[in-house]
Amino acid sequence: MEKIFTVEEANRTLPLVSKIVEDLVREHKLWEDKVREFELATVGSSPEHPDAIAELFQMEAQRLATDIEGYIAELNDLGVICKGMGTGLVDFRGQIDGREVFYCWKLGEPGVLYWHEVDAGFVGRQRLHPLALTPR
Repeated sequence: MEKIFTVEEANRTLPLVSKIVEDLVREHKLWEDKVREFELATVGSSPEHPDAIAELFQMEAQRLATDIEGYIAELNDLGVICKGMGTGLVDFRGQIDGREVFYCWKLGEPGVLYWHEVDAGFVGRQRLHPLALTPR
């Protein structure tokens, strides 16, 4: 069963979620850089004559990818859905007026302040009504 959050519950998880997302964004940037370095290093290599530096870049990129998968798994274990590894965008399943929605948070925001329809995505973000932000 998938976790359904209230806005208050989502905000209570933010200290932990924020730390995981910070690590995820940092490692994702390093992974992108390492993949680029690997691609550049392989320009002069072939299967018969592999480039040792390219192999090191590839191994580091694979290690970073494993770390990234671990961060996403940690978020999933909390019931949080990663929507943007590079931007630190996550969603929390929630409900508004009895229908399923996503509460939306992005790294750097002070709290869960937005929501969107399940099929709308980031572009459909709407500001939460002030009453939804008041703890009950």
